[in-house]
This record gives sequence, C-alpha cells and structure tokens, in this order.
Amino acid sequence: MSIVRAGFYSTIATAARLLAGLVIVKLVAWLAGPEGVGKLGQFMSLMSLLAVLAGGGISAGIVKYVAEYRHDAQRLSRLLAAALWYACIASVLMGCVALLMSRQLSLWLLGDTHYENLIRILAVAQLGIALANYILAVINGFMDVRRLAFIQVLGSVLSVVLALGLSRWLHLYGALLALVAGQVLLLVVGLPAWRRSPYFQRGMLRMHFDREMSLKLAAFSIMTLTSALLLPLINIAVRNHLALQFGWERVGYWQAVSKVSDAYLLFLTTAINIYYLPKLAATHDRASLANELRNAYRYLLPAVVVMALFVYAMRGWVTRLLFSADFSSANALYAPQLLGDVLKIASFMLSYLMLAKAMTRLFVISECVFALSYLALVYVFTASFGLIGAMYAFAVNYLFYLAFNLVVARRYLGAL
Repeated sequence: MSIVRAGFYSTIATAARLLAGLVIVKLVAWLAGPEGVGKLGQFMSLMSLLAVLAGGGISAGIVKYVAEYRHDAQRLSRLLAAALWYACIASVLMGCVALLMSRQLSLWLLGDTHYENLIRILAVAQLGIALANYILAVINGFMDVRRLAFIQVLGSVLSVVLALGLSRWLHLYGALLALVAGQVLLLVVGLPAWRRSPYFQRGMLRMHFDREMSLKLAAFSIMTLTSALLLPLINIAVRNHLALQFGWERVGYWQAVSKVSDAYLLFLTTAINIYYLPKLAATHDRASLANELRNAYRYLLPAVVVMALFVYAMRGWVTRLLFSADFSSANALYAPQLLGDVLKIASFMLSYLMLAKAMTRLFVISECVFALSYLALVYVFTASFGLIGAMYAFAVNYLFYLAFNLVVARRYLGAL
C-alpha cells in the first residue's frame, strides 16, 4: 500500500476521531469554561497513561513483529499468543492498582474526590481497552488500513452519540465518562470487523506464555511505557506549575492551544504510525530505508507547514468555534506552539526508526532526557516570558530533539 492510499484512509479515521474529541472539548468548555478544560486535560493525561499501560505498552511491538512475521505462520502464531497473554496480565494488574489508588488519583489530578468513581470505572475498563489495543495493532501490522479506518470511524460516531447523551444527563461528569466508554466501544466494533478479515484465525485469540516472544515484546513495552509515563506526568507537572504561577483559568488557555495542536497533528501522527512503523520494521536495506525517510519528508513536512499556517491565520475563529469567546486570550499563544508542531513532526519521522529497529536503550534515554529538558525549559521560560514561555519551551525542546534524531538516523544508515 502506498503512502497516499494509507494517508487517505488514515485521514478519514483521524477526522472521525478528531471530531469526536472536539465534541467532548466543546461540551466541557460549554459546561465548565476554561477551568473545566484545564481539568479535562488532567483526566485525559490519566486516560492516555492507563490506556497504554493497560496492554503493557506492546502495541508498537505487535505492529512491528506482525509486519515482519505475517508470512511466517509459526512465528506469527507464537507472537500473537504471547502478546495476548502479556496484554491481559498487564491490564489486570494496572486495573487493580488504579482501583486501589482511585481516591488519591482523583484528589491529586482533579482536586476533588467527586471523580473517584469515574477513575474506578476507568480501572475496570482496562481489560477491554487492552483487548481493543491488541486487535487494532494486529490489523495495523497487516497494513489493513481500510479496516482500521472503518473501526475508528464507527467507534468515533458511537462515542459522539454517547457523549451527547451522557452530558445531558450527568453534565461534566457525563462528558468525562463518555471518554472512558468510547475506548471500550472500539472493542465492540473492532472484534467483529477483525473476525471478518481474510487473515483472521481462531488461534489469534489463544493466550500462551512464550519466553522468546515475551522478551521481544518487553523491549517495546519498556520503550512505550517510558514515553507513555513521561508525557502525561510531565504535562501534569507543567499544568500544576502553570496553575501555581498563573491560575487554572490561564492553564485553560494553554490547554486549549495544546488541544488544537493535538487535533490537527493527529492526521499526521496517525499516518506515521499506521504506515511508517510497519513499513520501516519490514525494511532492512539501507537504500530502501533512506528512500522511505525521504518520502516521509517529501509528503508530510509540507503538509504540517501548510496546516500550521492555516491554523495560525484562522486562530481567532478556531478558538471561538472549538471553545468559546472566553478563550480569546489564548490567541496570543499560537505562534510558538505551531512552530513547535512543525519541529515535532520533523523529529517524529526520524524517531520512529528507533521504534522500528528496537533501539531500546537509546530510545529510553532520549525520552527521559528530553522530557526533563522540556520541564526545565518551561520553568526557565515562564519565569522570563510568562505563560507564553511554556510554548517557547515546547518549540526549543523539539528543535533539540530533531537535531538528536538526525544524528541517530545518519549513524544507523551509515552502519548498514
């Protein structure tokens, strides 16, 4: 499958997910204003963290090894049996931890024990989320982009319907509850769609411990969990710092601009994940790898520049549409954030080489270093420039990350 075709289907799926997410943000902005949007970011960070931890963080590993083993029935069967065992054990353990700490998490993240039961529901949902992640990763590994898009579109439509219903009944609590339920709906939609695929076999639902395959997956688990743990925790630390310095209302402005970035970049990060991770994993010679990376920059970098310029030109309208007139102060924050977005995509296209080639140690070290450097830059720049300093920190940190990934990619290709 070509990048253009993969991009077409991933764009449809991403648009559906984006619209579903924006409905939730709009509901929260309408129900609770900037402060509610700031706290929504805290809850979504917890959700992102638990969603990855639910399956042990092996989705990228499943994608990589399915892409490599799809023509080797014996190794593929061993891989998937080990992956399902790994995911189920990890989700049960994580669900138990979240249940035990639900009160503390509610108080720490949201400053209110009123949301304790919501976190308990999220904990119980971990097994369903893990199984959904497993199914989507297998489909992605087979590069069945059309089926993957169908699952995500239908799941997003059902999530919007659920969000509208629950928010009318339970208001802000209902909107947050819909976020959790929307993750489980992917399993309800995904399992029947996967069973109808030409490559599905009943043995793919068999669980079995396999030491060799589990160790392979564990390397990806370490990489994914490092990234999944650091990003939400760093963002939580940034929000808490900004709240102490400027108050939760201004955190809402920062969160609003960050959500706009996340929304439009979702189109590109989804295409990178769906197309380039399995493609790079299955490609081993230097010329082909270099060609894939060149194609990535040829198609995706101009796309992110155009999208960023469009968002900047329409920032006032975008802010009013997605949030409300109360968020007009956020318009001054867009320029450095959008510059950081371009640098982010430029660096991501190279960083996926570390994932595809299982450079575990280097990936983990780089994630830790650049997560901590971002937090440090936020402290330094906000002290000098105020709230917009957090956006300056974002852009400068990704400039450093891009330079690092250029060095890694050149050394890896040079060694082939």
